[in-house]
Amino acid sequence: MKTVRLSPADNVVTAITTLASGDHGATSQIPTGHKMATEAIARGAPVLKYAQVIGYAATDIAAGDHVHVHNLEFRAVSQQYEFATNLRPALPATTIDTFMGYRRADGRVGTRNYIAVLTSVNCSATAARMIAAHFTDEKMRDYPNVDGVVAFVHGTGCGMAGDGDGFEALQRVMWGYARNPNVAAVLMAGLGCEMNQIDWLIEAYGLVPGPLFQSMNIQSVGGLRKTVELGIKKIEEMLPIVNKSTRSACPASELMVALQCGGSDAWSGITANPALGHACDLLVAQGGTGVLAETPEIYGAEHLLTARATDKAVGEKLIGLIDWWEDYTKRNLGSMDNNPSPGNKKGGLTTILEKSLGAAAKGGTTPLTGVYKYAEPVTKPGFAFMDSPGYDPASVTGQIASGCTLVAFTTGRGSAFGAKPSPSMKIATNTTMFTRMTEDMDINAGRILTDGARIEEVGREIYQMFLRVASGEQTKSEAQGLGDFEFVPWQIGAVM
Repeated sequence: MKTVRLSPADNVVTAITTLASGDHGATSQIPTGHKMATEAIARGAPVLKYAQVIGYAATDIAAGDHVHVHNLEFRAVSQQYEFATNLRPALPATTIDTFMGYRRADGRVGTRNYIAVLTSVNCSATAARMIAAHFTDEKMRDYPNVDGVVAFVHGTGCGMAGDGDGFEALQRVMWGYARNPNVAAVLMAGLGCEMNQIDWLIEAYGLVPGPLFQSMNIQSVGGLRKTVELGIKKIEEMLPIVNKSTRSACPASELMVALQCGGSDAWSGITANPALGHACDLLVAQGGTGVLAETPEIYGAEHLLTARATDKAVGEKLIGLIDWWEDYTKRNLGSMDNNPSPGNKKGGLTTILEKSLGAAAKGGTTPLTGVYKYAEPVTKPGFAFMDSPGYDPASVTGQIASGCTLVAFTTGRGSAFGAKPSPSMKIATNTTMFTRMTEDMDINAGRILTDGARIEEVGREIYQMFLRVASGEQTKSEAQGLGDFEFVPWQIGAVM
């Protein structure tokens, strides 16, 4: 088999290996992962993959032609939305699965045990990094139950409006990281005169100062050096308390997993994303939660999700996000089709419609229980959607702030990504890349093509890794030290 057809309705197939001219009817060389027309497609006619429109023929296309950016054009699709018409029941759970997690005082469960140094503004970023850098591996040996001291710094917090989408999103991110179950203690560091005042955050979100939640401002303390010294002292006092936390058996229903993809290729929607979708279904069957994000990367596939919405209100909330993004890109002189990157296109993806149809598969098949703002707490178990850009660090930052304690990240081109405080599992879409980047990839979903593995088989492998990583097993991203620089709150609005 040299090509794969995803639906009998499709008029293209995907090359499993590079096709030479004349091979399998190809009229020219077709790279692996790229599309070949199976019939003549007239100029202006729709091109179908996944039994859905992925674009329109920019020229007449003959059977056997390579279909890609040179002859396939994007057009905005006017969707017909249905609500709650495709509500499949959750898979039956034959066992009650558990993992070894950190049960917090409020009842929620973490998969890691970090101390976070959070900054209100870029001006305190250096102080936060200096504080965290003090706690070297050697100093942490006396605290084996603490995963580390991590500085979460960003480039905003001032020069912004004191209300509105941007300000509220930043505050939700800070509150969300402070409240994430993987964070056992928090030190907030500010400058003092910034727009994003720490006191406002504490008051707005009902945070309670105490031994494991403290704050300070450089201007009040008396400068950078004194702030760093004070911050180190405060964390030294937190460490013995945090180290007393121990793992205990917790039900899989307590897990919330961020469903993410990056460096996608044509195989993402054929192997890794459907397999992750099955893992999400298995998690939901246990009462757990999977959170899909990246709103620009469901564009053109949102009608498949509204049909799975538990009611019309949930579905209309998702459509509202799509409308906002269409207006947002138009105002900023962009296009929704700007999303596929050069790497995505080299891997065979041509339009955002094609990319989105594959990306949406990460959400599995169970009902959509809720749609949330960026970094808004996810409150209902099941399959959820959170608004975010397609930019991976900004999207994952929002998912962690929403409460995700694990990240499952599919990649075809080979993204080097990690996120603290929530460990990132990397799932390769193809065996070639998995073999080349074996130090970075945790699971090879490419076996679905190369070894004949079933999507459900790989999905269960991913789900079982959820439980092991949640219990403390290191991912390859963690082992390589990734995650300290991937905290990127979405910056919305003008910088003033």
